[in-house]
Amino acid sequence: MAGVSPLSEVEVNGKPVQELVENGIQFSNRYSWEDANYGVIDMSAPFAEIPVIDISRLINSSSPSAMGEELDKLRSALSSWGYFQAINHGIENSFLEEVREVAGQFFHLPMIEKQKYARETDQLDGYGNDMILFQNQTLDWNDRLFLSVSPENERKLKYWPENPQSFRRIMFEYTARIQQIERHLLKSMARSLNLEEDCFSKQCGQLALMVARFNYYPPCPRPDHVLGLKPHADGTTITILLQDEGVEGLQVMKDDQWFRVPIFPHALLVNVGDEIEIMSNGIFKSPVHKVLTNSKKERNTLAMFCAPERGKEIKPVGELINDKRPRLYKAVRDYNETYFNFYQQGKRPIDAVKI
Repeated sequence: MAGVSPLSEVEVNGKPVQELVENGIQFSNRYSWEDANYGVIDMSAPFAEIPVIDISRLINSSSPSAMGEELDKLRSALSSWGYFQAINHGIENSFLEEVREVAGQFFHLPMIEKQKYARETDQLDGYGNDMILFQNQTLDWNDRLFLSVSPENERKLKYWPENPQSFRRIMFEYTARIQQIERHLLKSMARSLNLEEDCFSKQCGQLALMVARFNYYPPCPRPDHVLGLKPHADGTTITILLQDEGVEGLQVMKDDQWFRVPIFPHALLVNVGDEIEIMSNGIFKSPVHKVLTNSKKERNTLAMFCAPERGKEIKPVGELINDKRPRLYKAVRDYNETYFNFYQQGKRPIDAVKI
């Protein structure tokens, strides 16, 4: 990519992308993405036909036929795309707008204010950008605010913004609402496979983890060369994403082809991660996805990452292992502890636990 920054690589790489843009600093080649395994950046890829799942039908026991139909759709969605658009999820549109609003307000605070919540070395929580773990690591064109939100004893409140004033109140409520959806989904996923409804949640434990990642993607002058997030699959049980209402950017890979993920008004976008692929013995697919940049518009999203309790062992459910589908994965603990090393190298950590 053209242009050499007047700052050293270390100095530039340590700065939030938003600051580079606002100060007119030309980014280094460390943001230029190339990977023969995942193809070129194609901003005109076709739209994905992401299935739409009505959450209210999944939990409405008064209509077994409607529930059964929705469970079949859920199983099909997660065994093909690994994604679905969740509607009638119980969170009011007005509250989703509040969540989006406080996120946008935070990222547009003066840099000196945001830096009060800056991520410390070797820590995930806080404001900034991703850790640089390798000398030749390709950098993502985004800033983020990472917050451990559950269980309560995992919360590092010094990283939770007090400006905007409503930020903490809104995030406490949003976390509780997403936890309800997560519990329903784990049960429904199990039922869709004719399993005991608590078989996935038991593996997650009583103190299952949830982490919020607020993503801010500034306008990028070279969207044909730079990614907001490099290709990866999530190291989660499930991820629940609140998309930007007006700017798309997410792409998902299916059958070795990239597809654009459409914006579905007022829906929550849900995907399974590697840990559910392991528990389901490969029936549910953890999808590889990436985020493109935009030359003119910023983009804001909020991902809620769900994962098992620390120290819990996860493994394929025994009922899903048979002669036709032998066991595909080893048992594993604290999968996320090794996840980021693989992610920053463009590798899939799930490959390391395959049998």
